[in-house]
Amino acid sequence: MTTLFISDLHLDLVRPDIIEILERFIANEAIYADALYILGDLFEAWIGDDSEDETGQRFIAAMKPMREARRPCFYMHGNRDFLLGERFAKAAGMTLLPDPSVVDLYGVPTLLMHGDSLCVDDTAYQAFRTQSRSPGWQRPFLARTRAERQAFAEQARKESQRHTAAEQNAAIMDVNADAVVNALNRAGVRRLIHGHTHRPAIHALDIDGKPAHRIVLSDWFQSGEVLRVSQDDTESRLFLEKLH
Repeated sequence: MTTLFISDLHLDLVRPDIIEILERFIANEAIYADALYILGDLFEAWIGDDSEDETGQRFIAAMKPMREARRPCFYMHGNRDFLLGERFAKAAGMTLLPDPSVVDLYGVPTLLMHGDSLCVDDTAYQAFRTQSRSPGWQRPFLARTRAERQAFAEQARKESQRHTAAEQNAAIMDVNADAVVNALNRAGVRRLIHGHTHRPAIHALDIDGKPAHRIVLSDWFQSGEVLRVSQDDTESRLFLEKLH
């Protein structure tokens, strides 16, 4: 019994090797898991389900073995693909999952997040995040032409790269420790799995004298990496492993 977690693939045709790793992973491993969770930023950018995106169509094709095997796949929006909707999710065979969500993993309640909402020190990004997730922003944006939306996405990507490259922004772009504790306490759990920061690790925490864990998923810029949560008797085991 194993459940798989991935995030921050940033799929793009300019990196076909990563798409090929994903295709092999789905066909050879994911179809045998209890479930696959994709915790955001599946795509480098997503401008709407009507975009006729070639990368998206390739992903739909890659997911065919999962659909045929009737294996569940859950998708949570990231900061790059928060406009991905029910239309595309259904075509790919994914169930949209709210951010945050609590799931039961072999008896251990676990909080799932993309992770960007935990970076509360980046106030400029948080303001945009709040705005861009609102129907009042999304409806007029999706009403624009595909060319206009693509131009916006390209500009947003350049701004993000400049923001990320600035040395003084390194600290504020990581999660805030208090935000992590608050999220775990609100959810009433002691385990959190998220992506977004591209800093994979399993962090041991102490919250009010009780042990807790924060598991950070890897991006897929250099290679694929998956978190495997499996059950051995009554113990839930965590493994961050690179894919070949």
